[in-house]
Amino acid sequence: MVPLAELLSKESVEISKSSSETKKSRDKRVAITFDDGYRSVYTEAYPLLKQRQWPFTVFVNTGAIDAGSGAVATWDQLREMAANGASIANHSVDHKHLLQRLAGEKRSQWRRRVTADINQAEARILAEVGQSYRLLAYPYGEYSEQLQLLLKSLDYAAVGQQSGPLAGVHSHQALPRFALGGRYGAVEDFNIKLNALPFPISKVVIRTRQGVAVDGVVDGGAEPIELELALSRALGEVQCFGPVVLTTEQSSTSLSVNIEAVLPVGRSRINCTAKHSSGHFYWFSQPFFRPSSSGQWLE
Repeated sequence: MVPLAELLSKESVEISKSSSETKKSRDKRVAITFDDGYRSVYTEAYPLLKQRQWPFTVFVNTGAIDAGSGAVATWDQLREMAANGASIANHSVDHKHLLQRLAGEKRSQWRRRVTADINQAEARILAEVGQSYRLLAYPYGEYSEQLQLLLKSLDYAAVGQQSGPLAGVHSHQALPRFALGGRYGAVEDFNIKLNALPFPISKVVIRTRQGVAVDGVVDGGAEPIELELALSRALGEVQCFGPVVLTTEQSSTSLSVNIEAVLPVGRSRINCTAKHSSGHFYWFSQPFFRPSSSGQWLE
């Protein structure tokens, strides 16, 4: 186990590139993270992690802590965890949909508002815990190209909720994580995810069938979407799954995933896997975010 900040260092990301998989003893580096700072992290997970001396990261919404919400850990509890191996990191002030613009809000105004929110949360963490790692977990896992650029300009790394191992192709502002809780918490799933390999991808392009490039935010139209992955090596049969019907076209150098129906309003993702000769799986996930017809985000 390593702290998330260490895992995101340049050296670790380089090690995670697909070329390293040929090594007989792959360097596995795992970071444990918790979103929202629920009190159960302190009462249930923290004693076990402290006993094992495993580092972990808790992403907190500072507004809920300052308001004294009984659902989340207190600043005293967070300070105790920080003194025993925890990193306390940014999950915004109030867990709003950061992609959503307010009525009549221009892009420049949106940028200033989101910047103020992120900086306020970071300042509260620094004041209360004495840590400032400039790590953000996107509320609801929602991000766009514009939000990534904003985080990059503020010198933050950011993680989403799309699944997959860390790879060199990933932006530091759109890093994947595996969910390991609830219906995703079975031991068998844990072993599969722990041994997952990054897809050998050199480039990811999302576009409409008319060739117009888009990021993971899709407008309310019915435009079919194509996800194209440039492969740095040939793979066996790739299987992709999503909320609507998909068709794939695969060659030794590329994989095209055609999304044949309108993606649902809200959050969805396309997961692709392929079996490695070791019996483990290559794994890639691409999230999509669609607002409602009125341009609003669903709660």
